[in-house]
Amino acid sequence: MSQKISLTRYLVEQQRADGLIPSQLRLLLEVVARACKSISQAVNKGALGGVLGAAESENVQGEIQKKLDIIANEVLIEANEWGGHLAAMASEEMDSIYVVPNRYPQGEYLLLFDPLDGSSNIDVNVSIGTIFSVLKKPEPATGEPQQDVSEQDFLQAGSQQVAAGYCVYGPQTTLVLTVGNGVAMFTLDREQGSFVLTQENVRIPEDTKEFAINMSNMRHWDTPVKRYIDECLEGKDGPRGKDFNMRWIASMVADVHRILTRGGVFLYPWDKREPEKPGKLRLMYEANPMSWLVEQAGGAATNGKERILDIPPTKLHQRVSVILGSKNEVERATGYHSAL
Repeated sequence: MSQKISLTRYLVEQQRADGLIPSQLRLLLEVVARACKSISQAVNKGALGGVLGAAESENVQGEIQKKLDIIANEVLIEANEWGGHLAAMASEEMDSIYVVPNRYPQGEYLLLFDPLDGSSNIDVNVSIGTIFSVLKKPEPATGEPQQDVSEQDFLQAGSQQVAAGYCVYGPQTTLVLTVGNGVAMFTLDREQGSFVLTQENVRIPEDTKEFAINMSNMRHWDTPVKRYIDECLEGKDGPRGKDFNMRWIASMVADVHRILTRGGVFLYPWDKREPEKPGKLRLMYEANPMSWLVEQAGGAATNGKERILDIPPTKLHQRVSVILGSKNEVERATGYHSAL
């Protein structure tokens, strides 16, 4: 790519070309990108910045928070509450929604985010990231007055997203984005201080020889998942007729980034440890934005039975099983669930 194209220029060109990005959405995405740059700086300081280790608190999920979890959450809130583009935000780290103070005419959008995905990797210097999703605030019925934003406004299927993406903090800081017309990657140029377009029209190969799953949970899996993984492990001598490699980073951002870069399939299925829960990952903060990115790159994403983006959410912190990545592998694994 001979000419460096900044994220701002890319968004402006997208706005002019097809109108998929209204001006308010463009400005919102720029604010999110700036917040991700701030989080990246905090991550890079590591022990020098005193940001490693656990905080003395739990999030709404009952999980011990890392110091960086709290920092990242605060950065995203503070960056977005002054822009005038948002009506409210929701975070995996917060119990309820955060309504943006009414300093301006109320914004048109709702922002959901997992401020720091892969927290278990923070202290060991392995890639982590921020995941975000943007929804349009529902309009009141004709003739009805404008209502205050409520949690119910956020409960929209993933197919209603108007933007989604993530920022992975690794050897490079990379922002990956879709607004519904494909997937683009931007790398943070630290000297220039901006995200620069490094890849457009990202495509996931339909076939793959890599899978990502936490094998330590094998004894808890349901039959279709066991069948799929067993066949992969049998390699050339099994029904698949080819050898597979396993990759597992324990950071959804990093695992999905690998899949977008070179293909693969990621599974985080329901298991018998907590049978009352439909899965581990959060539908609104993780599964929906990642599923839309994967689909926009030619992949597929299901919960084993249906397309993730079609699942109607019933609560803000709803959980879900996830199978996403290379289309043919996702369809095979989903087919095994359908055969039950």
